[in-house]
Amino acid sequence: MQSVDLTHHFLIAMPAMTDPFFAKTLTYICEHSDQGALGLVVNRPIDLTLKDLLDQLDISSDDQLTRRFPIMFGGPIQLDRGFVLHQPVGEWQSTMAVNDDVGLTTSLDILRAIANGETPRQLLVALGYSGWAPGQIEHELSQNAWLTVPASPAIIFELPAEERLTAAMQLLGVDFSSLSDEVGHA
Repeated sequence: MQSVDLTHHFLIAMPAMTDPFFAKTLTYICEHSDQGALGLVVNRPIDLTLKDLLDQLDISSDDQLTRRFPIMFGGPIQLDRGFVLHQPVGEWQSTMAVNDDVGLTTSLDILRAIANGETPRQLLVALGYSGWAPGQIEHELSQNAWLTVPASPAIIFELPAEERLTAAMQLLGVDFSSLSDEVGHA
């Protein structure tokens, strides 16, 4: 399959996806190169709030946002590591700019700032990430495991987790329930 850069794209799991980590998921690709890909599942909240996470890290917070802010399951790799997807990119100790508008930060300074009410304009916090070896995502695409569409930050940051998959499908003009779980090629 021809090389393609899926950075700042959504991967939409096809109905036939049986991998329990990725069935019915919407994954945001933060980086895709000939070295592989890194993304975050953005529609699977876990039973943990930002306040719970900050408490576990001994970061005190009285900000009401942290009490109800859900943490996402970002993927099955490094489940003990936090990832903050945010707008704007900002200047944090360990940030990868996805593009001019979206950053991915893994350093504690952003969590301390959030605890102090100095949050980026938009954010999503996840534990773990999703990763693909070189050529793996391309192979999975050729096997019809995923649909792809350019990402919309509004879907990630402004919609509740349970609405994100449907909204991403609407970017393609497709109703998820109308997709078949049968795989084939014409």
